Amino acid sequence: MLHHFDIDSAGTGAWHAGEAPDARMTEAAAARGVRLAGSARQISREDLDRYDYVLCMDGDNLDGVQALGPASARVQRMLEYGPAACGGDVPDPYYGGARGFTQVVEMLDVACRDLLRVLIDDHGLEQ
Repeated sequence: MLHHFDIDSAGTGAWHAGEAPDARMTEAAAARGVRLAGSARQISREDLDRYDYVLCMDGDNLDGVQALGPASARVQRMLEYGPAACGGDVPDPYYGGARGFTQVVEMLDVACRDLLRVLIDDHGLEQ
């Protein structure tokens, strides 16, 4: 299934560019079977045409991405997916201690599973 997808991650600011993922997030993700690798990078204007979806964690990120200009990608909040589909903000885990990282990973896991179902249905992908 993964051969259908090209997935990347980028921030709207460059303050962590080149750094490895936060150790607390890496640990929380590993507890759910997700391996984080690579280094941080800043989103570019080209990303808005390279990817079909650009999913933002909060309103500030959404504003930052939209400020890059028009996009062929569908630019939206990550929490438009998941059972609540509230379109709200993913909380910043840095202010919630170790539990904050676990909560964010759990929230994103549910939203990503819903997004995957939508992509499978919308694009007629085989499971």
